Amino acid sequence: MRVLGIETSCDETAASVVALDGDSAPEILSNVVLSQIEEHAAFGGVVPEIAARAHVEALDGIVEAALTDSAVSLDEVDAVAATAGPGLVGGLIVGLMTAKAIAAAANKPLIAINHLEGHALTARLTEGLDFPYLLLLVSGGHTQIVAVRGVGDYQRWATTIDDALGEAFDKTAKMLGLPYPGGPNVEKAAAGGDASRFAFPRPMKGSAQPDFSFSGLKTAVRQAATAIAPLSDQDVADICASFQAAVADALGDRVARALARFRKEFPETAKPALVVAGGVAANRTIKATLEARCSKAGFAFVAPPQKLCTDNAAMIAWAGIERLRAGMVDASAADFVPRSRWPLDSVSAPLVGSGRRGAKA
Repeated sequence: MRVLGIETSCDETAASVVALDGDSAPEILSNVVLSQIEEHAAFGGVVPEIAARAHVEALDGIVEAALTDSAVSLDEVDAVAATAGPGLVGGLIVGLMTAKAIAAAANKPLIAINHLEGHALTARLTEGLDFPYLLLLVSGGHTQIVAVRGVGDYQRWATTIDDALGEAFDKTAKMLGLPYPGGPNVEKAAAGGDASRFAFPRPMKGSAQPDFSFSGLKTAVRQAATAIAPLSDQDVADICASFQAAVADALGDRVARALARFRKEFPETAKPALVVAGGVAANRTIKATLEARCSKAGFAFVAPPQKLCTDNAAMIAWAGIERLRAGMVDASAADFVPRSRWPLDSVSAPLVGSGRRGAKA
């Protein structure tokens, strides 16, 4: 079973071929990712129009490179999987329309994939993890805790009520004059800082409500920076270290509640696991805090390799394989319309914005 995956939901243009042969471990035959960081760096964030144009210019070559690297021809592919949402709608249109054209021309099934499902299932690609397990998704656009019960069977237990954590990192970096992307640059600055200098709030810590909040922490950072401006390099380092410590502490508290709930709802799970996915999962302070929480609660801590935590097409191809072998392929996918909003759990009531495009979270 071989699936070609295409990912264009934000600022990475990616294509991949993933294979699964019988009971053998899955194999990533190719995983080509072209980042647009340089195109967006001057603006301090992703510009949707620039991203969409870059996808148009690069995607055909990226798909060709993925097929060449995998030594698999299009005739040998069993299906084409593409991110259909959520994300920037311009980029989604480019990727999904390209996938539709390839699938139609090659007479292959098309599988429209929820980008969040790609993240949710990556641990099964890399670790062979069994259902059920707990997922903490922390990225530029999403911060959620999800119970992963099976392919297409997800229950959201917590989400952010304002900013996603990746967004908070990017905005903090911009306030402090650090380059884009914010996450790695805040972490780099924090390495030389004093995390105890600023007593930033730990949003939602101790709250019975299971969700996340980061807008108040972001405001506290701005107030602290304004109060001591102009900032020296050491001031920036101390603010970053204090911000990072507050984030890790707040995440640890929220995750601890979810671990306890998982124990109660899935008592038959002999080896419970917490999977951490998304770009923010690379932060070492956050990882150390979550690993400690998991160890205390008797959970395995699983973090896929960094190249599979950020946006990539291997996770989309793998989600396609999961759906293909489960018989979850719909001929109507050829008519699927890209969705800028597409909750992984369509049952839980949205906490953040629900308009004509659907629920955000």
